[in-house]
Amino acid sequence: MLSEFFIRRPIFASVLSIIIVLMGLGAMIGLPVAQYPEVLPPEITVDANYPGASAEVIAETVAAPLEQQINGATDMIYMTSGSSSSGRVQIRVTFKTGTNPDDALVQVNNRVQAALPLLPEEVRRLGVNARKATSTILGAISLSSPDGRYDTTYISNYALVNVVDELKRVPGIGNAQLFALSYYAMRVWLDPVRMNALGITPSDVAAALRSQNAQLPAGSIGSEPLEKPVDFTFTMTTRGRLTTPEEFGNVVVRRDDDGGLVRIKDVARVELGA
Repeated sequence: MLSEFFIRRPIFASVLSIIIVLMGLGAMIGLPVAQYPEVLPPEITVDANYPGASAEVIAETVAAPLEQQINGATDMIYMTSGSSSSGRVQIRVTFKTGTNPDDALVQVNNRVQAALPLLPEEVRRLGVNARKATSTILGAISLSSPDGRYDTTYISNYALVNVVDELKRVPGIGNAQLFALSYYAMRVWLDPVRMNALGITPSDVAAALRSQNAQLPAGSIGSEPLEKPVDFTFTMTTRGRLTTPEEFGNVVVRRDDDGGLVRIKDVARVELGA
């Protein structure tokens, strides 16, 4: 019956066919088409570090304030967090499918900033980072030294300086992570027996390093105020931060009333290591 209706009315059938074709063309032009459609909900990862703290302490003092502030973000589905004994906490915030990852990142960043006053001073000093990420690993790259010329620390630093940043700039890459990170650092191994004998605490050593290992402005020669104008002004430069174990070892921890000095090398062993 339906086909007979269109057979007896060819003009109406032709017009209807033309309308359907035009609607299909309009839909093909106007509707979004993606080679890889968004089928996974976007994720925002929040990382923080609290060196020396246990997993339980990190969960109570760092993860809990961050979770309280992040909870309730627009279009958020759920979040998970994990704390490790290495002093690291990671919070994964999952949003609804179709949510703009940039908008989600802005929301999480704003809420993290609101939680910063509630975090320990050490955590605030190291910083809390929020970034777009996904739980699925796209690929893995392995670096090695075939002839054994370079050790693991050297290869890790090479990848950190020359490879990781380049990968992060590749379009479509959200984050590049370096596993088994072993970057160079100045290691100060404290001797508790010597420190106890001299009455020095680890906080004294840390305070000495912060105050004496700093880049400070030295001013300039020939700048105002001057009694007479000069033709040239010279900017003064001083030695920057310490770079060698010997320089770190000569940092003064305490000055006694009799003129004696206690240096870091008197209570610790300093070395450049991983």
